[in-house]
Amino acid sequence: MDFNIGAFDIIIIIAYLVGIVLLGVFAIKKKMSDQTSDDYFLASRSLKWGVIGAALFAANISTIHLIGFAESGFKHGLVDGLFEWLAIPFLVFLGFFIAPYFFRNRISTIPEWYERRFNGASRTWMVVFAILTALLIHIGISLYAGAELAKQFFGLDEIYGIIFIAVLTGIYTVVGGLKAVAITETVQTVLLIGGAIILTMFGIFALPDAGVHTFAEFKAKLVPDTLSILRPPNSPANPPEGGISWYAAILGYFVLGAWYWFSDQTIVQRALGAKTEYDAKVGPMFTAILKVLPVLFFLLPGVLAFVIFSTEIGDDTKNVLPFMIDRLVPVGLKGLIIAALLAALMSSVAAAINSASTLFSIDIVQRIKPETDDKKLVLIGRYTAVVIMVLAIAWSTQADKFGDTIIHTVNSLGAMIAPPIAAVFMFGMFWKRGTAKAANITFAIGLITGIFVFLLDFPYENLMPGFKGLAESIAASNGVTITAETKAVTGSMGIVFMMQAWWKFVLCSIIMVGVSFMTPKPNETQVATCINLKEYWPEKYNGLKDFRIIGLLIIVILVAIWAILEMVA
Repeated sequence: MDFNIGAFDIIIIIAYLVGIVLLGVFAIKKKMSDQTSDDYFLASRSLKWGVIGAALFAANISTIHLIGFAESGFKHGLVDGLFEWLAIPFLVFLGFFIAPYFFRNRISTIPEWYERRFNGASRTWMVVFAILTALLIHIGISLYAGAELAKQFFGLDEIYGIIFIAVLTGIYTVVGGLKAVAITETVQTVLLIGGAIILTMFGIFALPDAGVHTFAEFKAKLVPDTLSILRPPNSPANPPEGGISWYAAILGYFVLGAWYWFSDQTIVQRALGAKTEYDAKVGPMFTAILKVLPVLFFLLPGVLAFVIFSTEIGDDTKNVLPFMIDRLVPVGLKGLIIAALLAALMSSVAAAINSASTLFSIDIVQRIKPETDDKKLVLIGRYTAVVIMVLAIAWSTQADKFGDTIIHTVNSLGAMIAPPIAAVFMFGMFWKRGTAKAANITFAIGLITGIFVFLLDFPYENLMPGFKGLAESIAASNGVTITAETKAVTGSMGIVFMMQAWWKFVLCSIIMVGVSFMTPKPNETQVATCINLKEYWPEKYNGLKDFRIIGLLIIVILVAIWAILEMVA
């Protein structure tokens, strides 16, 4: 369809793009030549909790979520809200223990901790995993989602849309480093949430025109269980490849959450730049509060679109969000919401570029050449950011080959990367017997098996010929027949990605524990890096500002909202 973008909307979008780039460039008071590595990579460790929380949310929420969640809400309802709300306990735990641990130990990068706990080889492995994560997920898939948006609204060919967005984001990221990224992310978070709320409200206001005047009439238009997040695996609202059971959700998200929220450099880097330990604690919990919103304002619009526009949208579900914006939002506000979508994209891409350049400069260059001075490290970081962006542009053109929705693609990539990292991190942080050799073997086997399963998990129609027969036989052994319908959806051997992540984590854990017992115990220096939770749990409470009170209130709010939603679903 043809989307109607007026001149006034275009002016608003251009003004936003110019403004955010200028804000990022001039956010740094120092000249480029005067920036130290601490300034560039860790924002001089000056970030307050509000900036940390907003920036962390913006780094996590990208156009992937906005476009992908609208599509998912249209097709399957609110079930993908599971990933947003299960993140909240992990963010609270990050604020309680992990972030203050990193702050006290002056950790600059996550791989640096792996060297302290194990050895240099495990640090190298973690750098490889972290750069792959930034390249494949945070930048590559985000650019693809943004290119789809630019194609729908402006008629830009995908490759030109990708390059345009990449260049704009790269300007202030390369120039300003983490401080510029964090400040722009704070502004983008406000715009992102505001735009999502506006679109949701216009969707609700349009319901009477679709013959819906009460909540009962709204539910009657939906497939049963559409509004439920915790639904049975055989629910009619589930995707064709089946639903996610409650135990698969808990087990699988334990693996994905431990990787993403505790040891993903792109995410945790904001907490590493905290000004005080209190900022490191409360920043992630502020993000936890914000994570309540995506279910209500990112997924729900897709459900509203199903009720209002299902016949008009048809099978082209990637157009759900652009369609709603075009049909429901008036001139002026339309430009603001499109700017919010670009904000989401730019913030997540900028975060990943900055983390990748940090990893390469500190964890590779500085280790190989410790004598490298600060100015040269910063310069190398800038060059690395450009190279990573070019590679991500190339990868993003292939992003539509891995799943029926963007969210499915991201989840499949996460299930490939997360298990070995989660196993090594959890056993390294909380178990004193874990050894360096065990960590390195776990990383190696985890990466190999992860890549193999990921290649086998392509949509059936995109599988390489040699993998199709194998996928069919594995699916048959799990009681699943790959039909004409599921051929377009999955070649996943009949195992939902959450359980794939869990069983790969179990395999990695067995390797980690088994090899640890077969190798000499770690030395005292290595054991000293394990966390002692009691040290991060003060005896005295500090009133309503106490981080534990804040965390408890967040969990109570989550449980209450979730319970109410399931009751009315």
